[in-house]
Amino acid sequence: MPGRGRDDRRPHGELVTDVLGVLWEAGKPMTAKQVNVVLDNGLARTTTATILTRLYEKGTLRRIPSGRGFAYEPVEDAAGLVAGRMRRELESEPRRDLVLRRFVSSLSEDDEETLRRLLLEAEDAAE
Repeated sequence: MPGRGRDDRRPHGELVTDVLGVLWEAGKPMTAKQVNVVLDNGLARTTTATILTRLYEKGTLRRIPSGRGFAYEPVEDAAGLVAGRMRRELESEPRRDLVLRRFVSSLSEDDEETLRRLLLEAEDAAE
């Protein structure tokens, strides 16, 4: 049986994205076996379990006891996860003002208007 060659490998992060997608769609904690059944991609359950464990260790998932193992659920929805990554990137840069300026200048008009509205809403909520 031929193995997967380097060119047949999944793009980096694709399986993680698929696993998170299954969990977000389910809306409830799932075991590695349950996630694997939904993925239906021929991977070993242990591969899925490893991904779930790594996501738990990164703080992306929480886990609860389930039988002799664990069930996992996302800590945040997809938008929250992306927002967290954006915040961490911004916090790692000493020239935050420059990063924000470049980010804002690259936005579409619609996104820029949405950002303005959200900033006003946040300001109003803080008062």
